[in-house]
Amino acid sequence: MRRRRVNKSDNETVRSATPEQIRSRTFQRAAKLLAAKRHTSISGLLAAQLERLVGDEDGYEQAQRHALALLDEGFSLGGRIAASRDEWHDR
Repeated sequence: MRRRRVNKSDNETVRSATPEQIRSRTFQRAAKLLAAKRHTSISGLLAAQLERLVGDEDGYEQAQRHALALLDEGFSLGGRIAASRDEWHDR
């Protein structure tokens, strides 16, 4: 795996970091900033997002059950059939 040199400052020693470590640190920093903006912790952010996902999934399943029940029930489009099938298909 390719390693990238990271300079923290001129006074500190230079150390190597893999691209995954750099992305991980960038992600962690972004998550901390987002959590701070929302006055919560990273764990709080994760819990809220999971709660939202579960709620969305429950809502989707409920809407699906309702739609399927409507299809089973059928819809009355009004009107009436004035002729029989045989009358329509006279040959």
